[in-house]
Amino acid sequence: MLTHFPFILGMIIAIILIIMLSNKIKIAYPILLVVAGLLISLIPSVPNIKIDSQWIFILFLPPLLYEAAWTISWKELWFWRRIVSSFAFVVVFLTAISVAYVANAFIPGISIALGFLLGGIVSPPDAVSASAILQNVEVPKRMSIILEGESLLNDASSLIIFRFAMIAVGTGQFVWHEAALSFLWMIVGGGIIGLLLGYIIMKFHQLLPTDANMDTLITLVTPYTIYLAAEEVHSSGVLAVVCGGLFLSYHKYAFLKRSSRLRNENVWSSLVFLLNGIVFFIIGLDLPEILQGLQSEGISLGLATKYGLIITGTLILGRIIAAYGAVVVTLIMRNFITVADSSNPGFKVPIILGWTGMRGVVSLAAALSIPVYLKNGTPFPHRNLILYITFVVILGTLIIQGLTLPILLKKFQLPKYKDHYPEHEATAILKNDLAKASLEYIQTNYSVDAIQNFHLKKMVLQWEKQLEAEDELEMSNNAKKIYLDILDLQRKKLIEKNRTEPKMDEDVINKYLHLIDLEEEKIKAKV
Repeated sequence: MLTHFPFILGMIIAIILIIMLSNKIKIAYPILLVVAGLLISLIPSVPNIKIDSQWIFILFLPPLLYEAAWTISWKELWFWRRIVSSFAFVVVFLTAISVAYVANAFIPGISIALGFLLGGIVSPPDAVSASAILQNVEVPKRMSIILEGESLLNDASSLIIFRFAMIAVGTGQFVWHEAALSFLWMIVGGGIIGLLLGYIIMKFHQLLPTDANMDTLITLVTPYTIYLAAEEVHSSGVLAVVCGGLFLSYHKYAFLKRSSRLRNENVWSSLVFLLNGIVFFIIGLDLPEILQGLQSEGISLGLATKYGLIITGTLILGRIIAAYGAVVVTLIMRNFITVADSSNPGFKVPIILGWTGMRGVVSLAAALSIPVYLKNGTPFPHRNLILYITFVVILGTLIIQGLTLPILLKKFQLPKYKDHYPEHEATAILKNDLAKASLEYIQTNYSVDAIQNFHLKKMVLQWEKQLEAEDELEMSNNAKKIYLDILDLQRKKLIEKNRTEPKMDEDVINKYLHLIDLEEEKIKAKV
């Protein structure tokens, strides 16, 4: 390990420089990182680093999923739950079946079971890639929420498919009733374990005498604890991490102190930035090992690439068809049930939604976890070919879809949905509500202080500006106490507003909550 340390250090520096370049030229960093890793792997003097799938499954996947669950809007996720669930479970399952039959038809030696295994590997789109690409263009908020929500759940569904396909390949048979019970346990067990451990961890934060450093360390070990606990009882560790992350994120203002929340934001943003960069970089670095395996299997590079492009085309076409299918189902079902959005999205939205199916880290990890030998000692059939096809799918979708998606978005000019108030309108509403609540609180509880105290009088006269003010004049202890009470009141009002007002964008709410935390931190530092 130490012999490779200079290379690892250089890799991290290269990742930072590549991401700087991606920001400069407005190309999503996952694309550049994969290509850079691929080019660097072809340099003869570069050490051949063997990538263990457990590195990705245990070291990378839990924190990436946990952070995604922590930052997503639960309100928006619940609002779009039907389409998110359909893409995360139904579409993933149909994609795996499609890949199974196409692979069986066009790739010699690939049985339906092996095709289903390949389908489970390549079926989940990667949210990091889509998010990085969408940062450079303006898209409707609903689309980003659907993509983020789908990615939280499709990893779990695809890995479940992968496990069942592994059983079928290894044993040569598939018992449907046993598979159904096992599938049910993986889903239900993963959800229960995630919620239960999330609740226990929340109580740890509330009952133990922690500070910001200890709270941050607890949040860092939380995803690993939840993942390993769920995997130990053969349920879905991925789903457990997602459920635990959603639960803790929803209750974060009930158990995390102000300073801990601010510290967590900085630590987690840096950690996830680094982990995402490393994962996409090592996808490119893994090519030499994959090519060696392909040669040992006696399959030409050109033929294997052809198979990979066939599967890539199947995935792209299948997702677009699924997107149109989701629209048709929604338009039909709106006659019988209340749906989140009953308007006709036209032909543009399904194409864009279908074109966001870039593959990434989960597909690589699943492919690498295929054992070299079956339990009976025979080589795993076409393992190296499946690995190479997975690499072609990841690289192909990142380059083909990743580079053309921004062009497609600009050309189509998607409609501006009125799901939320415009940011300036939401800001005005929140300022007015906070000012009104704060003034009522002062007039009811501290009417005398408001008249006599200079600082409170100033707050009353200019409350809308106070949240972002940088007034360094010394405040009395009594004024500080009253001000902190009011900030706490404002936080509760914002959280309530977020939960009761569907059209209020949670991103705007979070900006104000962050400002309140910063303001409290500034006042506390002077106490």
